[in-house]
Amino acid sequence: MKKTHRIDPDPAASSALPSQGRRRLVEAAALLAAGGAMRPTGVAQAAEQDSALVPAWMKHQGASILSPAYGQPSPYEAHVIRAAIPGRPTSTAATSQTPLADQRGMITPNGLVFERHHGGVPAIAPEQHRLLVHGLVRRPLVFRMDELMRFPSVSRIHFLECSGNGFGEWDAPAETVQGTHGLLSCCEWTGVALSTLLDEVGANPQAKWILAEGADAAAMTRSIPIEKALDDAILAYGQNGEMLRPEQGYPLRLLLPGFEGNMSVKWLRRLKLGEAPFMTREETSKYTDLMPDGTARQFSFVMEAKSVIVRPSGGHRLRGTGFHEIFGFAWSGRGKISRVDVSIDGGRSWQMARLQEPLLPKCLTPFRLPWRWDGAPALLQSRAVDETGYVQPTRSRLIEVRGTHSVYHYNAIQTWQVTHTGEVSNAHI
Repeated sequence: MKKTHRIDPDPAASSALPSQGRRRLVEAAALLAAGGAMRPTGVAQAAEQDSALVPAWMKHQGASILSPAYGQPSPYEAHVIRAAIPGRPTSTAATSQTPLADQRGMITPNGLVFERHHGGVPAIAPEQHRLLVHGLVRRPLVFRMDELMRFPSVSRIHFLECSGNGFGEWDAPAETVQGTHGLLSCCEWTGVALSTLLDEVGANPQAKWILAEGADAAAMTRSIPIEKALDDAILAYGQNGEMLRPEQGYPLRLLLPGFEGNMSVKWLRRLKLGEAPFMTREETSKYTDLMPDGTARQFSFVMEAKSVIVRPSGGHRLRGTGFHEIFGFAWSGRGKISRVDVSIDGGRSWQMARLQEPLLPKCLTPFRLPWRWDGAPALLQSRAVDETGYVQPTRSRLIEVRGTHSVYHYNAIQTWQVTHTGEVSNAHI
C-alpha cells in the first residue's frame, strides 16, 4: 500500500480543477477587474457565452417571500431524508434513521431527526395534555402545558442516540453511515429543568427512582435514577427553536442527556417517584445487554464515547486523487470529547484531528482532517477519547468483552475501505 499522509490545505488543492476551468475563472476575473467596459471580444466574449458565469436564474426574479410560509429545503436536496429500517413488525412500531452523511454541522434539522416509536405517533392537543407528578412527593400535582411553560426555562445542545444504534454491526454490517450510525441526532432542547419541577412538588428523601410514562399507545415507561433527574434532565417542549415535532414527543418529552434514547420518554404524561426501579417491560425483557455467559446486563444507561467518519463513508466515491477532507462526529454520554484520532491505514498509525468548537458536554463534536489521496487503497477509521479518559474500543476488543449476541450499546471503531477506484464501503477489521 502506498503511503498517504496528512497535509495542511493550501492553494495547490485547486489542482483538482480541470485546467480549462481554471483558465476560464482567471479570464473571467480579469474581465470583471477591467469593469467589463471594453467591447466583448476574445476572452470577454468567451466569458459572456459561458452559462456557468451567467446562469439562467440570474436573469429573472426569484420566488417571493412566504412561498411557502414554512420554509422547506431546496428541491435539489430532496434525497436528504430519513430512511426506515426494513423488517419491522408494523409501521407504527418502527424506526427511521438520520442521513448523517449529509449533516453539515453539529445540529440535526428537525425534519431529519431519527425516529423510534413503539406504538406510532399520537396526535395530542396541547391544551388537553397533562403531566401528573405523584408518588413519594409532598404535593402531588397535575400540570397543564401553559403552567409548565411559565417555569424558568433552560436551553442546551445535546445528542440523542438510540441504544440500538449500530445494532447490525455486531454481525450484519450496513452499507452506509445512515445504516450504521443513523439512530443519532443532535439538537438544541428547550424546556424546564426536571429538578425545578421536583422542587415544586417536594420530592421525598426516600425517593430514589422515577417512573416516566408516555402518552402513546404503547404507554412507554422507564425507570430513571433520581440522581440523573436532579443533574441535567429536561422536560423539553422546544427543539431547535420551535416546538417539538409530533414524532419527537410533542408537546412534552423527557430529555436525559447522554443516556440511551429510549429513556428520554416522549409524549410525557406521568412521573411517579418511588424507592426502587419499577422493572417495566422496557428494562427487563427489552433494553438489556446479553453477555457471553448468558447473563443480561441491566440498567446500562450511559452511551459511551463513540465516533464515525461521515465523509467519505460507505456508498461514496472519491472523484479523483488529491485533496479530500475527512469529516466526522464524535460524542460521549459522560461529557466532552477531548480528542479524536484518525487513521488512514486501518489503525496502524494515527493522526490527531481538529475538533470544531464549541466543545460541549454530551453533544456531537465535529472533527476534520485534511488528506491528500494518492489513489492507493486506504482504511479510514476514527477513535474518540472523552474527558474521563475513556478510549473508543476496536471491534475485536468490544467483542472480546461483550460477545456477539448483543443488540445494544455497540460503540466500536468504524472502518471504511477505499479502493483504488475511489469506491468507499463498510469493512469489519
